Order: sequence, then structure tokens, then C-alpha cells
Amino acid sequence: MFVKFFYELRNVGVPVSLNEWLTLMEALNQGIGIANLDEFYLVARSILVKSETQFDNYDLAFQNYFSGIETPPDLVNEALAWLYNGLPPEVTAQELRALPVESNPAETRKIVNTNFRQDGNKATKGGGSRRGGSNPKGVRLDGAPGNFTAMQVAARRNYRGFRGDMILGVRKFEAALRVLRQLTNQHEGLKNELDINLTIDKTCRNAGRLELVWDRPRKNNLKILLLMDSGGSMDMHINLCSRLFTAFKRSSHLKELKIYYFHNCIYDYIYEKPNCSEEQALTTYDFLRKYDDSYRLIIIGDASMAESELMAVNGAIDYDQLNSDPGVVWLERFAKHFSHNVWLNPIPAGGWDERMNYRARSINMIRQLFPMYELSVNGLEQAVKRLKVSR
Repeated sequence: MFVKFFYELRNVGVPVSLNEWLTLMEALNQGIGIANLDEFYLVARSILVKSETQFDNYDLAFQNYFSGIETPPDLVNEALAWLYNGLPPEVTAQELRALPVESNPAETRKIVNTNFRQDGNKATKGGGSRRGGSNPKGVRLDGAPGNFTAMQVAARRNYRGFRGDMILGVRKFEAALRVLRQLTNQHEGLKNELDINLTIDKTCRNAGRLELVWDRPRKNNLKILLLMDSGGSMDMHINLCSRLFTAFKRSSHLKELKIYYFHNCIYDYIYEKPNCSEEQALTTYDFLRKYDDSYRLIIIGDASMAESELMAVNGAIDYDQLNSDPGVVWLERFAKHFSHNVWLNPIPAGGWDERMNYRARSINMIRQLFPMYELSVNGLEQAVKRLKVSR
């Protein structure tokens, strides 16, 4: 029952297990959650959803699966004809609830009929109202609803604010950065660390006679240089860049992480703070002398600028910072100095087409110098793998 709903939940990210699904099926078998769609919505959510952060995903799945399900018009007409076709004497709700399940169907229909009452412009079953009103056991015959149905609740996305996307985004970036651990060196130094797995294997092969196997410890020699474009057109990407920045700062498997800034393109100076002030500037020549090829270089920027900013002397957009060499010359020097380098672009790859984006000309010029990837989790994973090999 509802097997496609199970797969819809999994598709939108609700981690439903088979045990939870079987629990829901057992509840339905016991008659819980089968009265109407509203009740099913609440029962299923209470059983299948482990955290309120998944409520919004649950609503999406519910809306996708049950969208378009409405009461057939013929059924409404039959119910109205049944209701107004000679109402028998009134029977109390207590008598209705006391009726055993195995009772005669004809008697059941008779007692249910008696619980419909006509009073002025109201007709109710079990206390429900004809116009408006609210009763989870009632049936609305016409008029505007007093409460939202399950489909309306799901469509309103009331739990969107409960989502953990911001934290999950950082965690996903961290997971991608863990691939960098593969770059650590395990071929140097003394063999002074016990290899448990190989020791067990050798001991078993020796019929239980202990044989210790030693290996070199995994050295954390990974050094990263992170250069980030700051200000201007990058302001619209500040949230995305902040996630990646947080992920880098949390990385515990890096021996060294150095972060510097530039504006639009690299020229004669590199800056220690995102405001790119002269007081905290380092000449680019000194920067290249300070950091050798043992560092992996990651540049983050949209690479979107006027061609003159790349190709012209004194083409920097900050006119008080005259550049003696064109920006493309400095970028070439960086690409040659650091054999392991990548460029992460917050603009999706679809925006790198010059026919769609007039500033994509500069993007494609820079792509000729650096391997460029989208600033996304997938793009970061590809970039990290690229850092494992030199150009």
C-alpha cells in the first residue's frame, strides 16, 4: 500500500527505513489514519519523520504524491441524496460510538443516518458543520472551510524554516574537502606505527604466531593557499563563499592553510583582509617568494571583468592601484609557479557561455590558464581530485 509514496519520500530526502514503513502499514491495518487524508498525513508524519528538519521534505513528498486527489462528484451527490432522503429519528453520538465494528451493515447505516441532523441552514454528522465550523470527525457539505486540509498544509510549506540547509551545506563542503587527505604523504619517515590490519593478517597466516607489522605514520603535509576575490560582483555570492570558507577553517587534516584576497584580478599586491587595504598588503613578488610549489593553490572568484582589466597595463578597476603588468601576466605567473592549482567559480557553468553572458569572455580567458570548476559541492570534489595531479 502506498509503495510509490515510500519512494517519493526517499527521493526528496526523507530517510524512511523499512521498519518505519512497516510500522505505518501496521497502524493502517489497525484502523489508525484511515479516516481521511488529513488523519493519514499526521499519522504518517509522526511515524516516518525522525526530525522536524525533515518536515518540509515530507510536505513536498506528500504534495507530489497526493496532488490532484479529490472526492469524486458522484460520491458527493450520493451522500447528499442519502442525507436528505428522509432522515430517521435522531440517535446520540454516544450510541454511534458504542456500536461494535462487527454489527450488521444495515443497522450500522441506520444508526449513522440518524446521526445526521438538519437544523436551519446546518447539517452535521458527528458534530461537523454545514458551513464553516471545524470538527475532525465532521463532513463539510458546502461553504468555505474553517481549517486547512492536509493538502493545503503541505502546500503552505510551513516548516521550510526548520530545514537545515545552511549547516548541511557546510557539512557537504567539509565532506568534499576530506578528499584532500589522499594527498598526504605516506612514503617518507620511519616505520614506527603499528599496522593493525596487516598484523592480524600476518599472524593468521602464521597459524597464530604473532608477527608485528610496522608502517610509516600518515603525515599531514598538505598546505593550501586560498585566494578569494573580494567585493564588487562577488558580493552576491557572499553566502556561498562563506560556507566554503567555514568548511576550510574547520578542516583538521590540513597542515597549513593560508588565506589571502584580491579584487577582480591579481595584480601587484595581495591582501591579508577582505577589504583589500594597503595597510595589510603584500607585494605579489614577495608572496611568490614566500610560498613555493609545495602549496596547493585554490582561487575563488567569478572571473567576470572587462577585458582591459586582464589585458591592459594600469587596467585595474581600482585606479589608485596602478599595475605595471597586465592582470593576465600575473595570472600566468601564478599558474606556472604553483603546479597544483584550480579556480572555483560561483557562477554556474551555464553562465560561462559568451553568447549568454557578455562578461564570459574574461571567464574563458582565465579558463585557459587554470582548471575551472563550479563553486558547488560537486565542483569542489572535482577540483580536489584535480589538485592531486599537477598540470
